[in-house]
Amino acid sequence: MMTDGVGPVMIDAHQHFWTADYPWLPAELRRDFTPADLRPHLTAAGVTRTVLVEAGLCTEAETVRFLALAAATPEIAAVVGWASLTDPDLAATVAAHRRRTGGPLLAGIRDQVQAGPDDLLDQAAVRVGLATVADAGLVNELVVRGSQLPSVARAAAALPEAVFVLDHLGKPPIATGELKRWRDRITEVAAQPNVTAKLSGLVTEAGPGWTAEELRPFVETALELFGPDRLMFGSDWPVCLLTATYEQVVAVPTALLGGRPDGIFGRNAARVYRLEL
Repeated sequence: MMTDGVGPVMIDAHQHFWTADYPWLPAELRRDFTPADLRPHLTAAGVTRTVLVEAGLCTEAETVRFLALAAATPEIAAVVGWASLTDPDLAATVAAHRRRTGGPLLAGIRDQVQAGPDDLLDQAAVRVGLATVADAGLVNELVVRGSQLPSVARAAAALPEAVFVLDHLGKPPIATGELKRWRDRITEVAAQPNVTAKLSGLVTEAGPGWTAEELRPFVETALELFGPDRLMFGSDWPVCLLTATYEQVVAVPTALLGGRPDGIFGRNAARVYRLEL
């Protein structure tokens, strides 16, 4: 496990906070989730730092709030904020965020690509946005449906200087066990060396009653295709609470990987997000 000169550093590369008024929340998650709620779970699981990711509100105000929260919360090492990839003033929007409280902690931008058509990442205006994020030295974080994975591969190939992070392994169909189509699509994505993928959100895709063995072929495929240097652990807390506890989502990849590989559980996130630990 990597260290910061003081002790071991384990990074949760994907977690959220929100308030009870977020429109998309299911009833089970319709309450405030704050650093005080997460902190005991970090301690119990041995997680030292986190990456706070936009949570589907799709407003500039959320990014402003998350940056300020990160500045006041030692556990948060970085923020992936929301911005529209088709915003004609995206460069100015990013620059303004960087001047705010917590601005230096902005490490990436995530738009809700999963809500768009399969070819969204092929559209010229979106490609301009992806290039703008990359030119700002930030990560392009992608949350997509499985049917959008081919466009992820094309975008990454078209922008080789950009850094892409694929959330939740592209949402594989774990609940139905349909490995082949997802494998074919994720193979194209993994062939692009500028893409790192997150072992996150898998228990949600598996659904209630999931077992570690149902997750195994998807995790092992990801390890085979991306290798240990282009995968990151993420809890997807509190979304994960729909089907698992925080401690379970740490324990499952630990068991499937035979431990906590230094890269997957910390060093890769530190490199990709350029974290100062």
